[in-house]
Amino acid sequence: MFIVNLSYIRPLDEIDFFMQAHLDFLQKNYDQQVFIASGRKVPRNGGIIFAQAESREILEKIVAEDPFVKNKVASAEIIEFAPSMTLAGFEALKGI
Repeated sequence: MFIVNLSYIRPLDEIDFFMQAHLDFLQKNYDQQVFIASGRKVPRNGGIIFAQAESREILEKIVAEDPFVKNKVASAEIIEFAPSMTLAGFEALKGI
C-alpha cells in the first residue's frame, strides 16, 4: 500500500485551473482500482491519495501523469507501508 502526499507549490488559483483534469485523473485510477481513497489536506495545501500498485515504480509513473504534477503546481511524495493492524472492518487493508 502507498500514500501519495501531494503538496501544492503554486497559488490556489493555479491549482484550481487544473482541478477538473486532476479529478479526471483520479477517477481513471479509481476505475483501474489503483486508488483506494483521496482527499484534500486541511488546511488546503495539498492532498492525500491511498493507492495500491504492483510496485513503487509503476505508481511513480502513474503519479507523474497527474495534471498537478505534470504542470508543476504540486509535488508528490510516495510513501510505501505495510499495514499490520487495523480497526475492525478494515482488515482487508492488511492484504494490500
